[in-house]
Parts: sequence; C-alpha cells; structure tokens
Amino acid sequence: MDIILEKAGKRFNRDWIFRNFSFEFKAGGKYAITGPNGSGKSTLLQVLAGSMNTTEGSIAWLENNRNINPENVYRHIAIVAPYLELIEEMTAKEFLEFHAVFKKLILPAEDILSIIGLEKATGKQIRNFSSGMRQRVKLAQAIFSGISCLFLDEPCTNLDTAGYELYHQLIAKYCQDKLVVVSSNDVNEYDFCDSRINVMDHKITAAPAQ
Repeated sequence: MDIILEKAGKRFNRDWIFRNFSFEFKAGGKYAITGPNGSGKSTLLQVLAGSMNTTEGSIAWLENNRNINPENVYRHIAIVAPYLELIEEMTAKEFLEFHAVFKKLILPAEDILSIIGLEKATGKQIRNFSSGMRQRVKLAQAIFSGISCLFLDEPCTNLDTAGYELYHQLIAKYCQDKLVVVSSNDVNEYDFCDSRINVMDHKITAAPAQ
C-alpha cells in the first residue's frame, strides 16, 4: 500500500496537531513517527489508518496504483496500539482464530503462539496473562495478518529484553514487503526504519484557525 498526503493538517479546536504535511509512504517502506509525548504521533498514525479525518488537505491510499475507498482502508491494515484491547474472556488461540475471521492469518494460530513463546498458554484465558504476554498477542494478531500495511504505536510497551528481541525478529522475518509505520519516541522500537518524521517539524500555522 502507498499512502499519499498533500498539505494535510489535523486540528482539535484551535490547536493544530500538524499542518501543511505532504509526504508519500511507499509500499514496503519502513517509517518512524517521532516526537515528544503529547506531540501528536498517535493522531498522525490514526489519520494514516483512516480512522480519523484530516481537517485540511488530502490523503489517498493506493494498492497496486489503484485508489482504495476510505471506507475499505481498514481491510488493508493492522494496528498495534496501547488503546486497543484484547478480548479477555478468550484464550490466546480463540482470540487469534476470531481475529482471522476478519483478517486472514498467514499461519495457523498454534504455530503463531509457538513462535511468540506462548505455546504453553494456548488454553489460558487472556485475563490471566501478564502485561508482557498480552503485548505479544497484540503484536502477533497484527504482524501475522495477511495485510500490506502495519501500524505500530509504542509496540514494545510492557515487553522485557526478550520481548524486544522477539519484536525485531518478527519485523525482520514477516514484514519485509509490508509498509510499516512506527509511532514512538523509543529508538529501540524504530531503529530498523529508513525514514523518520518528527511531528514537531509539521506544526506550521500559516494562518489563524477560522
């Protein structure tokens, strides 16, 4: 997937989160969105995902040079974010299989759980998982989805050293051909990215808000 922004801006009330932002995210590219806490990294990520509209400018999503209807963008992306919850009453296997109804997984749930080190917790309800185990499941449901675009918002939240290593292994092995956009101020979460975008560089207010 390619994502093209032309003079895009997002405003909440009178505060511009970003403005006059023109950029092209190319299929297969690896991009980092950086900036201080509260600078608007997550907001920009949600705009790219089509879950939030721009205030001005335009955004277009293309798959194989064909425009994607904004209503169908979600079919092409997977997201990991702190604000997205897991279904705690399900086991990890049940959750992945439920997720696969909406976005096909590239491997069986059992194989995925083995890869992320949770094979012994296959039948355990997610409500009984540690925060690190939950984050591994979040990463798995997104990274192993058969989609072309992956958005990662603070993807290593609650992960220990082994979890960070697993994260990088998964990105390297299963995301080579995907567009990956990471929102973070932790360089260890985006050190593999080729391009870095600081939200603070796009807070130009050329004219007062109307």
